[in-house]
Amino acid sequence: MREARFGGPLRVPGIIPAVTPPRRTALVSVLAAVALVALKLGTGLATHSLGLVSEALHSGTDLVAALLTFFAVGVAVRPADVQHAYGHGKAEHLAALAEGGILVLASLFISWQAIARLAGSSVSHVNAAWYAFAVLAVVLAVDAGRTLVSWRASRRYRSAALASNAVHFASDFAGTTAVLVGLLLVRAGYHGADAVAALFVAALVLLAAARLMRRNVDVLMDRASADAQEAARDAIARTGVQLRRLRMRQAAGRHFADVVIGVSPGAAVGQGHAAADAVERAVQQALPEADVVVHVEPAGDETAIRERAHAAALDVPRVREIHNVSVLDVPGGTELSLHLKLPGNLSLEEAHAVASEVEKAIVEAVPEISGVQTHLEPLAETGAGREADDIDADRECVARIVREATGGPPRELRFLHTDEGLVAFLTLAVDPRVPLADAHARASEIEERIRRERPEIADVIVHTEP
Repeated sequence: MREARFGGPLRVPGIIPAVTPPRRTALVSVLAAVALVALKLGTGLATHSLGLVSEALHSGTDLVAALLTFFAVGVAVRPADVQHAYGHGKAEHLAALAEGGILVLASLFISWQAIARLAGSSVSHVNAAWYAFAVLAVVLAVDAGRTLVSWRASRRYRSAALASNAVHFASDFAGTTAVLVGLLLVRAGYHGADAVAALFVAALVLLAAARLMRRNVDVLMDRASADAQEAARDAIARTGVQLRRLRMRQAAGRHFADVVIGVSPGAAVGQGHAAADAVERAVQQALPEADVVVHVEPAGDETAIRERAHAAALDVPRVREIHNVSVLDVPGGTELSLHLKLPGNLSLEEAHAVASEVEKAIVEAVPEISGVQTHLEPLAETGAGREADDIDADRECVARIVREATGGPPRELRFLHTDEGLVAFLTLAVDPRVPLADAHARASEIEERIRRERPEIADVIVHTEP
């Protein structure tokens, strides 16, 4: 007969229900819990021991927990379907969370009863009979066995529900030990020891519930494991591809990873697919049985990144100008740097707050980048300007420089007196077939010559047109 995923017999629809090893382990826990509840409760009532009654209640919560686990494990191993594309693994964590709530209520009830006895408002004579100690010895043996079996099964099948059972059975063992010590002290004449032991059991229950609920809430809220994230990033880095984004979550001991990688824009479809396969294999080697989805993007798509970043930055209030936007490939992702111009009257604290808003807006608009660096600059304030009429020597010098560089006079030349000094505005006629880079280089050369020969000119603005 074929074997199911966990090594048990394959379920034949409509004939035999599937009973996998995790469910068999949970079923054994159910039967053991029923026996322990009956044994502890009967002995506790016969001896009037609050410690034994509290332990019976503790085992009662374990009975409910074991039943939840039994049915949750049966749901969790179901394969993915149309409505549950990621499988049913979180059923275990929902069951464990419900178990935590039951444990909190049980601990509060035990504490109330114990405090009432210690305060004298509730009096009961505890009979530390020999059969009570015999029952405790049997219970300790059962608790030790259940803890060991559940712990081994949880590690083998990576089951959160079975691991939570192992923790509770271990707390049962500790609580039963406390009850045993309490009854020994009662027999020695310390009648309040039984109530103290009951309080100890309540504290164990509350601690276990808090730990259990915190761990399973993290899983249900898709909190990623830092160790798993680091292992996946290291595995992807070893493949040599560019990692743009990694998102992870887990359920029922299994990791789910959404990965975005960048490959060369000139790569063939087959090469991109091979890179995705390499990433998937690497992550699954680092995190066995991980479900990995890899999305491939062109690594050189810098223009689109700049445009989206520029638009996102300008949407932030008080941002006036963005320039020098650079996209850099760095180990572990892609970073972006830019120069940000803000009103000059802002304080440094205000400017930094605006820059932080810009960085956040860009990261949200361009999620494939891993970081944003901003350089703050004051926005030049509007100044007064007037036409210059005593600049014949300057005009003649500029015209000469332009003729020597281009073979002809400037298409337009004008001067203005501003608060910063004399500013020259000139327009050059350039062959329309010349590349933009060459036209810019020629304009820069003319600008530098003018600055060297006429240092009294504060600024030179050169415009090129065909």
